[in-house]
Amino acid sequence: MIDALERIVDVAGLLTGTDIGPRYLNARGHGVAGTPLCVLRPKSTAEVSEILKLCHARGQAIVPQGGMSGLVGGGVPLGGEVVLSLERMIKIEEFDADGRTLTVQAGVILQTAHEYCEARGFMLPLDLGARGSATMGGVISTNAGGVRVIRYGMMRESVLGLEVVLADGTIISSMNKMLKNNAGYDLKHMFIGSEGTLGLVTRAVCRLRAKPKSVNTAFAGIDKFDDVVAFLGHLESTLGGELGSFEVMWSSYDQFVRERCPSLRPPLNAGRGFYVLVETLGNDPSADVAKLESILAESMEKGLVADAAVAQSEQQRAAFWAIRENAGEGFRTLGPICSYDVSMPIRSMGQFGEHITQSISTAYPGATTLVLGHMGDGNLHVVAAVGLGTPAARKQVNDIVYGVIRDLGGSVSAEHGIGTEKKDYLSWSRTPEEIALMRTLKRALDPKGILNPGKVL
Repeated sequence: MIDALERIVDVAGLLTGTDIGPRYLNARGHGVAGTPLCVLRPKSTAEVSEILKLCHARGQAIVPQGGMSGLVGGGVPLGGEVVLSLERMIKIEEFDADGRTLTVQAGVILQTAHEYCEARGFMLPLDLGARGSATMGGVISTNAGGVRVIRYGMMRESVLGLEVVLADGTIISSMNKMLKNNAGYDLKHMFIGSEGTLGLVTRAVCRLRAKPKSVNTAFAGIDKFDDVVAFLGHLESTLGGELGSFEVMWSSYDQFVRERCPSLRPPLNAGRGFYVLVETLGNDPSADVAKLESILAESMEKGLVADAAVAQSEQQRAAFWAIRENAGEGFRTLGPICSYDVSMPIRSMGQFGEHITQSISTAYPGATTLVLGHMGDGNLHVVAAVGLGTPAARKQVNDIVYGVIRDLGGSVSAEHGIGTEKKDYLSWSRTPEEIALMRTLKRALDPKGILNPGKVL
């Protein structure tokens, strides 16, 4: 098998044995990676097609990999598979200013795409903390979200066309560049968010937006959850579509940052129930900051906001965002952690935070439970440290968090996918009929089950 694969790729395109480094086995705390048969690093869609033809004929399982920044084990080999890494498919093939599109290969790093577009006066809307390692193919295959979903939607909203290789090597090239195309089924949506279980994304046409001329960022302290909801509504009704991000951190997270993250400096005093990071994207630099300051002042007069600060420089803006995105240094001091990415109706978020914190503390006295996330689009993240890293402890915490989500009618996965980490809980957010239809699609497109086996379903 390896000899046959070696004839498809170049010398640098095949890794075996000790040449397979930890980058391809990185489980990020989500189970233990198995030993793959080999790692393949193709440079083109044609090579991917030939690899899949061979693997399909021989019933050889394949695990596709992007930047390996996922948090649910979706790209982790379980043992014996061929790892297919698209890290060498890094060409930005075309930039179309008139059509506002960017055509890329799947291995292009998200941050590279950002910088390329921004240098030309445009913006690729998707943005997330792992921008420096996540790849375009990966964020498409997981339908990633991030910090601008409230304005621009998930990655799905920024994909116009795709090139996908099916399990048998068939190339589906649907590199549509139009906003409107109602010619039959929109096939790309089958593959966006399918985590490489239905086909492998190799190229994409992405929709761009005009780069905003002003970006303004504020940090607000709020005492009650109902006021957080009211503040969000007030911003949306007064900003006229300029609200780009609305990130909320519970008081437990603020306290954790102050105690465990010495390099981070919260801009407001401690003691508030919630802290909100707001960012606006506009086109009038002088008027936009004044508008945001006026809205904050009005919100304080109404009693919605207790305290607030507006970033006065790019350095301060980066420092505000660091509070939200760079707490990893503190997470490492907590020992084994369980992390969650869930969604629910916005009104239910206060109840969710209270319920899981109390339930986890009851089961594990002294546990640390941190709640934060993209509240503007209904997505929260939870970090729980209960002092144990055993499978039994993880399952008990999973059952607590996902049980509350099920009762609230939410989703066990908001933006990271299912992978292996959430397979057992898929039925807590999807009906039996929905899962049956998913299995029908899987059997139709991958009858031998070689694409990312053991993931999602």
